[in-house]
Amino acid sequence: MRAAIYYSLMLLLGFACYRFGQNLLRKPRWNENGERTEGLVGPVGLLVTTGMACYLLFAFLRALVRGEVPCVGKACRIQIYTLAANAGDYWANMFTLAWMVLGLSYAVYVTLKIWFRE
Repeated sequence: MRAAIYYSLMLLLGFACYRFGQNLLRKPRWNENGERTEGLVGPVGLLVTTGMACYLLFAFLRALVRGEVPCVGKACRIQIYTLAANAGDYWANMFTLAWMVLGLSYAVYVTLKIWFRE
């Protein structure tokens, strides 16, 4: 039951982020006060977000190839879940990594789309 609540909350959070990004993309380039529409992150935030997304994508692909993923979170610091021994925990951590990569990539996409509008 706890896992179902966890995954449904993650999907709800993803939907909320998607809607927020779509609302930003629908806004005109300039508002009525003459101020420019800002993206989700600034220039430094874009570099940091891109770096984090690339690192997490590397960790995700590495975990797929090796069949083991380190535990994501504070409660299990040195634990490593393997696909053979801990399939449920392995896929739960893989889902979390994939979700973070998708969320950060979407933030970068929305920001770049807003910056390079015509």
